[in-house]
Amino acid sequence: MIQVRYSTSPASAETATTADLRESFLVSDLFVSGEARGTYTHDDRLLVGGAVPADGEVGLPAWTDVLGTDSHLEGRELGVINVGGAGHVVVDGEKFELEHLDGLFVGRGSEVTFVGTDAAYYFVSAPAHTAYPTQVLRHSEVEPVALGSAAAANERNLFRYVWGQDVKTAQLQFGVTVIASGSVWNTFPPHLHDRRTEIYCYVDLDESDRVFHFMGKPGETRHLVLRNREAVISPPWSIHAGAGTGSYAFIWAMAGENNVYTDLSPVAVDDL
Repeated sequence: MIQVRYSTSPASAETATTADLRESFLVSDLFVSGEARGTYTHDDRLLVGGAVPADGEVGLPAWTDVLGTDSHLEGRELGVINVGGAGHVVVDGEKFELEHLDGLFVGRGSEVTFVGTDAAYYFVSAPAHTAYPTQVLRHSEVEPVALGSAAAANERNLFRYVWGQDVKTAQLQFGVTVIASGSVWNTFPPHLHDRRTEIYCYVDLDESDRVFHFMGKPGETRHLVLRNREAVISPPWSIHAGAGTGSYAFIWAMAGENNVYTDLSPVAVDDL
């Protein structure tokens, strides 16, 4: 199953109801046992999905009616992060073992199958003009970038899996940010990516916890309330920041005009 979301203007968000915002930007119900589900957004033609193999295996769907190709990666590249227990991903017949929060980059043209009784895979794909090699990205081997502070309640570790440098891609970037115990804020103060879309997927929340995700143009912000393993689409005109009621992590993924990680515009708190 796949859903399609269309591009939206900032003016529409300023007058939207909560139901309108959720319909346009919230991505839920991606993780269903024995299935692969996806959401395609016309913002930079990103596609995010979830695959839960359970006792079998789940292939990466072609979704030909949306992508217009016979296979998913005929003209796209893929990022995968395991948000469940141990499992493995088969790429063109080669098996890649992934533990919790381990990542995998898969280049254009490959065939992908997800396996693992306790595994749950979050994936994101973007159009690609060329093919780059498949690479495993071990969470334990990625050097984190320490950000924020306990005093500001935004202490966090940024794990850059694919960010335009060590791993070559056509345009896809993705990684994981883990919020420190006792902190609540992510990506605060916020910023804008004028030249690309970003999608957050919040993970590792307890069942009773939620993240309040803030979006919209500076000075006209709105919020969405997300539970574990829900994602939110952030168009280029929108800030993206959130505060959680408990510990959590989030997967960030971007695509657009370039893959220069530092191509962003900070937003001062006074401008919110």
